Amino acid sequence: MEKSKNRNYQNKIKRMAAGATLPIIFLVLWEWFGETGAINQSILPRPSILWNTLTEMIGTGDLQKHLLVSMIRVIKGFFAGTFLGLFLGVLIGLSKKVNELSAVFIGILRPIPIIAWVPVLILWMGIDEGSKVTLIGIGSFWPVLLNTVRGIQNTDKKLLEVAYILEKNRIQILTKVMIPSALPSVFTGIRLGIGAAWSCVVAAEMIAAAKGIGYLIMYSRELSQPDIMLVGVVSIGMVGLIIDAVLIRVEKRVLRWNTAEEQE
Repeated sequence: MEKSKNRNYQNKIKRMAAGATLPIIFLVLWEWFGETGAINQSILPRPSILWNTLTEMIGTGDLQKHLLVSMIRVIKGFFAGTFLGLFLGVLIGLSKKVNELSAVFIGILRPIPIIAWVPVLILWMGIDEGSKVTLIGIGSFWPVLLNTVRGIQNTDKKLLEVAYILEKNRIQILTKVMIPSALPSVFTGIRLGIGAAWSCVVAAEMIAAAKGIGYLIMYSRELSQPDIMLVGVVSIGMVGLIIDAVLIRVEKRVLRWNTAEEQE
């Protein structure tokens, strides 16, 4: 038992080291090219400069302030979009009629880029917080909806036949068969949804925002401060990476049966 744990620990260390190799090489080359003048520092500052800017912004609290505002917006929009996506996804997945009726609307609305909703939401909702949260909600809605529909519709037919033979009612079939079967796909949608939410926060904070990481990026661009701008961009990526890692761990705990099947 202890040997297997040690092996798993060693394998994790090896995977982490392998994953960190390429970024380290990239950063070293970036720093070197910056020092030699091959890269224009007024456009792309060296990693050491970005690190100094990062520590300075953390020290003053500016980065945390903007990140906190953006995180609150992302959480609100993500939960709104996810709830609506799950509800409609289950409904569309269960009913062929609803699926047929909604197919045209989904086909028209889904390809619309998130930036195109900015002027529409300003016209409808003004420049208050609601328009920003709604924009983030739209971005996270589609991945959750589509993956939920796919998960429900791809439920194993044999499992459904067994449930019908055992004379289970519709609620039991939904809660005991369809939803558990759809959970892997749902979690994929949730992970894509939170990624989309962070992608949309920059567009959302273009709507007359005075705080937030998207505002920080846009404002630093206007002031020609590429170091602050890139720190904001990297911060979004790091927060997104942490959230995705947390979701992966939650998924593994909730779907232990699915993980065991994949290992077999």
